[in-house]
Amino acid sequence: MSNDPRGTMVQQGNIMRIDNALVEETFCFSDSNGYIIVSYAVPGENNTTFIETIRLNYNRNTVIINSFGQNVCPCCLQKGMWVNVTFSPRMTRSIPPQSNALMIVVQRRSQSSSAVTTAPVAYVDPANNFLYTGNPNNINSQTRFVITNTTTITNRFGNPIRLGALRPGQLVRIRHADFMTASIPPQTTAFAVQVV
Repeated sequence: MSNDPRGTMVQQGNIMRIDNALVEETFCFSDSNGYIIVSYAVPGENNTTFIETIRLNYNRNTVIINSFGQNVCPCCLQKGMWVNVTFSPRMTRSIPPQSNALMIVVQRRSQSSSAVTTAPVAYVDPANNFLYTGNPNNINSQTRFVITNTTTITNRFGNPIRLGALRPGQLVRIRHADFMTASIPPQTTAFAVQVV
């Protein structure tokens, strides 16, 4: 059996639903129009799982919220986020198929083998996807976190923000891998960053 966390597509009455869909691509035309491409699991024979994608178009009628029910800016949807989606069963025959999103709920994900660090931001390097915490004047007190495509970055209200929005001195809570390199500064992979 596959350990892939992606959910399957199911029909509930006159709507389709996928829980635990992975956002593979996003495109924001305006503050209220755009699309996301999400991947989901399709069970196969002999306990195999196939990964399929679907493009979900959103507009001003689409409800986009976080797991606390707070509104999320559509243009803040990022590749690597995990979402629960409901959408119309009417789909195009294109590759990937397209449908209209009714609701997108950004989920918080728990990672196995993780630790949590709360520290002030020392330096942000968006060009190389690094976030440094600790004292900016003392490299021995710093930790370098690698920001990947699946790292979620949120403000204090849980709304998604970009790495470049973080500022030195802000206190952040980082959920990260439970191992670090022996370098100076030590380095590890960040799973989630939240301003506190």
